[in-house]
Amino acid sequence: MSKITIAIDGFSSTGKSTIAKQLANKLHYVYVDSGSMYRAVTLYAMQLEYISKNYFLKEKLVEDLVNIELRFKYRDDLGYAEIYLNGVNVEKKIRTLEVSNFVSKIAEIPEVRRKLVEQQQEMGKDKGVVMDGRDIGTVVFPNAELKLFITASAEIRAKRRFDELIKRGDKVTFEAIYNNVVERDRIDSTREDSPLIKADDAIEIDNSNLSLEEQFEKIYAIVQSKLNAN
Repeated sequence: MSKITIAIDGFSSTGKSTIAKQLANKLHYVYVDSGSMYRAVTLYAMQLEYISKNYFLKEKLVEDLVNIELRFKYRDDLGYAEIYLNGVNVEKKIRTLEVSNFVSKIAEIPEVRRKLVEQQQEMGKDKGVVMDGRDIGTVVFPNAELKLFITASAEIRAKRRFDELIKRGDKVTFEAIYNNVVERDRIDSTREDSPLIKADDAIEIDNSNLSLEEQFEKIYAIVQSKLNAN
């Protein structure tokens, strides 16, 4: 059976990465979390003090992009790859609310998007890849054999993210998480370069009332149908 490219797009905190990991493991495909790449660049900008609540040295970051190296390294114990920024595992550091508050601003910079899209396309050139993000089906892999668009209500997404961060031990409030979700939706959907939109040929999945198991069963059935038809 020939391999295909599976592009998963959708709003923040919809569980795109979870379903992408599940599918990649089931199909023995490569999994790429494109969002973690933008988060890693955001972390880099924060570490170099290019961005804060009071200022954004966008030109400095653009000039410094050549010094950013991103790699994914597979971990057998986890069953998926984690991201490394200039040789350092930053998987946990990029998942903080602080990074979430800035990532949409970083992701709307055309030079950043070009650099990361080129890397993402290279990762998926041989197919057999599951990639999730905001513009995978519209920009990165417009010819992907299967495109999914994952959505859920802002309240439910904020609750999921809140529970995840609290479980991790982060000190956050639901209000802060909800505001972050709504603001990221606004920025992602209205930016000039590669805005978050549903591809015309994408299948929309609203998982507001679906368990992880129900969601996987529903989507895996769609994948099997596509593989059999391919």
